[in-house]
Amino acid sequence: MSLSLPHEGERDLAGRLALVRERISDAAHAAGRSVDELTLIVVTKFHDAALLRELAALGIRDFGESRHQEAREKADALADLDPTWHFIGQLQSKKARQVAAYASVIHSIDRAQLADLINTSERVEAGTVIDCFVQVNLTEDPARGGVAPTDAQALAAHIESLPGLRLLGVMGVAPNDGEPQRAFEQLRQVSMDVRQSAPGHPPSRPACRTTSPKR
Repeated sequence: MSLSLPHEGERDLAGRLALVRERISDAAHAAGRSVDELTLIVVTKFHDAALLRELAALGIRDFGESRHQEAREKADALADLDPTWHFIGQLQSKKARQVAAYASVIHSIDRAQLADLINTSERVEAGTVIDCFVQVNLTEDPARGGVAPTDAQALAAHIESLPGLRLLGVMGVAPNDGEPQRAFEQLRQVSMDVRQSAPGHPPSRPACRTTSPKR
């Protein structure tokens, strides 16, 4: 769901957060779902650790980051809060294990190689598990991140075979120049197919994101 938030200064942080929660509640009600089923992830790219502390004081526990260096620095600075870090950006192979050192959830697994890199023998021996989503490319551009919809089942099955990863579902970003609802309907079908091929993963809903114009 894409939300148009008030500009900085129009409301204080608590007021803007309350507005987001209200819109999420309204959307959940319209979809016949309980808001308790949903996780609000606040994407904090380009914001400093001080703001994240303010958000944590307002009850936010889940933060999303897409730039590894910035995310690692914030994870170190906020270690005392023990938040849940979600890595939502494109994941490079050379940085996969570094991201897995602080992220609890990785939303952008789009190839088996990444899953294998995260599934280290040390992780398996320690019994620590990384939650993850298969990222699906909802565009016609092969250069965009994500596995092709037709290949999502095979990737999900591979992840299911790895003891150091736990598959939560699928994730997709709606294209900027398309109809988001159509993209999400496609993702829902992919999610249903994945459940059939990887029945061991939790009965989660597909995670859908839209991109918003920069201000």
